[in-house]
Amino acid sequence: MNEPCVLPVAKSLLVAMLAMSSLTAQTYAAEENAAAKADPAKGEALYANGDAGRNIPACASCHGAAGNSTIVANPKLAGQHEAYVYKQLSNFKGPDRNQAIMTTYAKAMTDDDMKNVAAYLDKQAPKAGAAKSKDTVELGKKIYRGGIAEKNVPACAGCHSPNGAGIPNQYPRIAGQHQDYATAQLINFRTGARKNSVPMATIAKRMSDDEMKAVADYVAGLK
Repeated sequence: MNEPCVLPVAKSLLVAMLAMSSLTAQTYAAEENAAAKADPAKGEALYANGDAGRNIPACASCHGAAGNSTIVANPKLAGQHEAYVYKQLSNFKGPDRNQAIMTTYAKAMTDDDMKNVAAYLDKQAPKAGAAKSKDTVELGKKIYRGGIAEKNVPACAGCHSPNGAGIPNQYPRIAGQHQDYATAQLINFRTGARKNSVPMATIAKRMSDDEMKAVADYVAGLK
C-alpha cells in the first residue's frame, strides 16, 4: 500500500541532490574566479614601489625585499599563505586588529590590491631564522610539540604543523618568524589588543611571558 509514495519521495530526493550539486559547483566556480582575479605581478609592483598617488608606501620598506623582513618588530611575510595575508589586511580595516600604521595603509588599499599582494607574498621564498636562547629553546620545543597539559594549552604544532609551515586557508606559517614579533602578537592576543582569533586569545591567556618567549624563540629556528 505504501508503494505509490516511493516514486515521489525518490524524485524529491533526486531534485534536492541535484540542487545541492549545482550549488556546490557554483561555489567552487566562484572560489576559482575569485582566485583567478589575484595578480601576483601587480602585487609585486605595489609591494616593492607602493602607490604615491594613494599615499601607500612600499610594503618592502618595513617588511623587506620579497617579504623577508630584517626588522624584528615587523613580521616576515615571505611564503605566508595567500588567504591568511588577505584576511589580515582585511582585519586591519576593522576593529578586530587595529594597528596605527597597518590600519592606515590597509584602508587605502582596494580589495584587489590586498589579493594581489597576498598572491605575490605566497610565492616568495622565506629566509630561515634562528633560535637565540639555549636556556629556553627546550621549553619552547616542549610547548610547541606537546602543549602545557596543566594549563590546557594545546600543542602549537597541532595547528601550525610540526615544522611551522601552517595549513593553507586555515593557519598561518610561523616558521622562522622574528622572536620579538611573535612574542608581541601573543601578548596582544592575551590583552585583547588583537581580537581576530578567538582560539589564539584563549590560548594566550593561559601562557606566561616566559612561556611565550620560549615558544617564539623555538619557532624562529623552525624551517
